[in-house]
Amino acid sequence: MSVQSDVIFPVLGFADVRAALMARDEIALLDVREEDPFAQSHPLWAANMPLSRVEIEAWARIPRRDTRIVLYGEHEGDDLAPRAAAVLRKLGYTDVNLLAGGLGGWVAAGGEVFRDVNVPSKAFGEWVESVRHTPSLSAQEVQGLLDAKADMVIVDARRFDEYQTMNIPGSTSVPGAELVLRVRELAPDPATRVIVNCAGRTRSIIGTQSLVNAGLPNPVAALRNGTIGWTLAGQTLERGADRRAPTSVREATLAVAREGARAVADRAGVRRIALRDVPSLSVPGRTIYRFDVRMPEEYAAGHLPDFASAPGGQLVQETDHCAPVRGAWIVLADDDGVRADMTGSWLAQMGWTVYVVEPHGAHERDAQGGWPLHTPSAPDVATVTPSLLARWLDEAEPGQVEVLDFTSSANYVKRHIPGAWFVIRARLVDALRKVGPAQRYVLTCGSSLLARFAADDLRRLTDAEIVVLEGGTQAWIHAGFALESGQTRLASPRDDRYRRPYEGTDNAASAMQAYLDWEFGLVEQLRRDGTHHFQVV
Repeated sequence: MSVQSDVIFPVLGFADVRAALMARDEIALLDVREEDPFAQSHPLWAANMPLSRVEIEAWARIPRRDTRIVLYGEHEGDDLAPRAAAVLRKLGYTDVNLLAGGLGGWVAAGGEVFRDVNVPSKAFGEWVESVRHTPSLSAQEVQGLLDAKADMVIVDARRFDEYQTMNIPGSTSVPGAELVLRVRELAPDPATRVIVNCAGRTRSIIGTQSLVNAGLPNPVAALRNGTIGWTLAGQTLERGADRRAPTSVREATLAVAREGARAVADRAGVRRIALRDVPSLSVPGRTIYRFDVRMPEEYAAGHLPDFASAPGGQLVQETDHCAPVRGAWIVLADDDGVRADMTGSWLAQMGWTVYVVEPHGAHERDAQGGWPLHTPSAPDVATVTPSLLARWLDEAEPGQVEVLDFTSSANYVKRHIPGAWFVIRARLVDALRKVGPAQRYVLTCGSSLLARFAADDLRRLTDAEIVVLEGGTQAWIHAGFALESGQTRLASPRDDRYRRPYEGTDNAASAMQAYLDWEFGLVEQLRRDGTHHFQVV
């Protein structure tokens, strides 16, 4: 990476980290490996922040610079954690520690390890079902209801893009936090059955239990095992659907939804705060996350300053990514009095201290657009325009120009500059051996931001000319130049992303069944681990 350091960082052991988690002290336990190794095995409250992306992610995900951070890689001799520690120190973090023995040390000390991603949320979903006995129906039972043309609606609690990939026939997209707010518009008759599904289990369990908790009078059930269960039952999925819940909610419906959401949030211990008082929560030693839980398009149209976009259903599903500092406080906002309360009710049950902003005027939501990047200034580096790069590549002899692409492997395989090499930034030394020497290296990624940081690393490894493509591969695409697809030149292995067994439409049945079996075992793993602090109301 771009920081070389002989600093010896403090080391904390398994017992130190566990004690902090048990005491609910603030701590960020960061796994700095790529996502696939992380997904194979990690502690419950570890958050994945690959070394390759530390500068891009750290300031947004760990806003307080004196947060206690504990980093680990695979084992004692793995250099990823010390390299990441040096980067974090350069970024201004003052309490940076290494985990004794890395992941291997955690296991050797008796620490429980978990598989997959977003594990705290998925484990919590299983815990909820085990305590509340959330009603569910099998894929065969739901298919029978469809065949009988029963009075029911099926609502898909995932993101809209996931829903469009594959969905239960006839279902409507209603992402998790929208359910209590909007489901009565789809099922105004209390006799209409409501079926909630996701791809696997978590969001269907949480969505179903949300409706039960908020007092929906309709019969409600989760589709047991989601689209995975549907597929394993040999039933057909729909693809490319675009059905969404109504965007407007009648005043009478809103009032009932608001009352139900407020009641469950109060039971869960969610706190209230006036917008003007939110700054008072930021005191030394306390991390505050501020999230707007509405849909992204609503957020872009106008939101509270300093609040990041985190649609409520996904926030509950991906809490470890959104809030990697365990023990931090979370402040939620909406504009309806339903979505923040429902989201907060779940986060509070997961052991977080949660505040919901009290009703405020639309004029307060005067920030527009997306959440700004919270990154340090990228290193200065020479650049090249897409048109000039195209000429270089057309005229180059072998060994003259090599293009290094630092985008995600999924994006690289989808489309990249012809002849470009896929490179994981943290493995740049090994990648260069495969690429071989060149007189000039041109670095790119989607936008060129990560490529600029990688260029600073590359300066330490070669005397060759180094330039970054202006605007990244997106600029190349917009300029209309040729593209290549597939795994044409992999200078690094494709382990930057873990392939979820529940995504896409081409997963093996054995992988899907193994995923369900894993989810069923999470409750027992939580009991063995003992650091979860889950309290289901």
